[in-house]
Amino acid sequence: MTQEELLVLIYKKDDKAFTHLYDMYSKSLFAVINVLVRNTEEAEDVLQDVFVKIWKNMDSYNESKGRFYTWILNIARNTSIDKLRSKNFNNSQKNLSTDNFVNQLEDSTKLGNKVDTIGIQEFVKRLKPKCIQIIDLLFFKGYTQQEAAEELAIPLGTVKTHNRNCINDLRTYLKV
Repeated sequence: MTQEELLVLIYKKDDKAFTHLYDMYSKSLFAVINVLVRNTEEAEDVLQDVFVKIWKNMDSYNESKGRFYTWILNIARNTSIDKLRSKNFNNSQKNLSTDNFVNQLEDSTKLGNKVDTIGIQEFVKRLKPKCIQIIDLLFFKGYTQQEAAEELAIPLGTVKTHNRNCINDLRTYLKV
């Protein structure tokens, strides 16, 4: 099934459309969510929330403003960030066993592999060092632009400009 056919079925709220939507996008969205949340169980919960949001908010998707995949990827990213900022999630992280810390350390060394599974690592490596740093903070670590500006000790407007330019460079490499 093509994306266009899927979108038609989703707009009609066809029951089979949800299954196709999940089958087509769950792996790539889960990879992004799991990199941000760093907890498989929490990432699975966030993934469910993401698909519910996609289904319920489909009317807000506008093809003229961007690609469908970009739209759902933003939903996944924003939902992950919301989860990270939630009080319950922060409290649950305070009570982790030492086993979790070992697993997190092991997983953090595999970040390159996780990023590479969505096929973007090689393209990000081609960017300028400042772009790599900004993209890492904003997209892989879930920082807001304000938080990235504070982390890098540069003005917010500079972060926004660099982010836009870096994404444009990435698009050039990806030929999008």
